[in-house]
Amino acid sequence: MLMKAEQSTLLLVDVQERLMPAISQRAEVADRCVTLATVAGLLGVPVVATEQVPDKLGPNVEGIKELSDVTLSKHHFDACPDGLIEELPEGRQHIVIGGCETHVCMLQTALSLLDAGYKVWVVADATGSRNDFDRDVALDRLHQSGARIVTTEMVAFEWMVHCKHPRFRDIQALIK
Repeated sequence: MLMKAEQSTLLLVDVQERLMPAISQRAEVADRCVTLATVAGLLGVPVVATEQVPDKLGPNVEGIKELSDVTLSKHHFDACPDGLIEELPEGRQHIVIGGCETHVCMLQTALSLLDAGYKVWVVADATGSRNDFDRDVALDRLHQSGARIVTTEMVAFEWMVHCKHPRFRDIQALIK
């Protein structure tokens, strides 16, 4: 099954200023999340972000704050009980998800979205945890639960469909 831009929403979970210093490969994870949000913006894909107790963990990193259409503050690890599903655009059943921590907030949110009937793609290179083992186990569990594991490039090129897309050069430049 292919991701379709017109059916997708990008969900970025807790890419927060005070959390990121503890995340393994933090710079790469944050960069990939910003790249995904930029690609989504170029292709008309809505971007929803979450922030776990922002008064304690701070807001999302600068690029995510600027590129998100909606930011949901939450206190549950799973964003759904705090109103995520109500914030998702109607008619878009493909959820492409990245963020932190892969084995806690991102995992629980993705599992709830699967249970709610959404098709979920987890962008492996745009996810992070405090340690890589927790991240890898979470990605494996998500795959076993029905989520599709993808990369930033896979998302960008599937959303564009072909090289004659009017944004192809812009997106290709972002990916390189």
